[in-house]
Amino acid sequence: MTTVEWARQGGADLLPVDRDLFRALLRRQAATVTVVTAVAPGHPGDPGAAPAYPGAAPPHPDASGGPVRAGFTATSFTSVSLDPPLVSFCLGTASSSWPVFARAEHVAVHLLGAHQREAARVFATGGIDRFAAYPHWTPGPFDVPLLTGALARLLCRVVHRVPVGDHTLFVVEPLALGGGEDGAPLVHHRGGYTTTGTPARP
Repeated sequence: MTTVEWARQGGADLLPVDRDLFRALLRRQAATVTVVTAVAPGHPGDPGAAPAYPGAAPPHPDASGGPVRAGFTATSFTSVSLDPPLVSFCLGTASSSWPVFARAEHVAVHLLGAHQREAARVFATGGIDRFAAYPHWTPGPFDVPLLTGALARLLCRVVHRVPVGDHTLFVVEPLALGGGEDGAPLVHHRGGYTTTGTPARP
């Protein structure tokens, strides 16, 4: 039985899945906002380096050969396991951050507070140097950038990269934890930012 046949028989309000409807319905889910950062070795003079797997974007070479930073805003962060401690997030393989995360051994996950809407905006903006546009960070262990002012920070080791459709699922192991001041979280809902309680300031 096809999906359409099942929908017609079992639920009058169910429609066949298409990309626009799928995206519109997912916007109704409220999700906590995180910024995930990483650093990886550069690839000087190797613009033709092979992708990590078919469909992935090739790495962007660094002319100096030094480490390359990357960071992005994510709403896919979730806990996976308590024993051992594991968490996960997803990243699109077409993302400009993908070449760094494809090689990174360590990452940092920052749970943003309601006051950090600017951090979420900057790390979701393409075509800019996000670390120059958002200077509130310091180099941490393994040179992974750590944002200041977050509700919580998790320094993690990458243990699994699982190709899933047009994204990669990262499963990472927290090695060290840091908690900032407790406060209301930044939440993404219907394409904008809010929080639990008083709406987040623009």
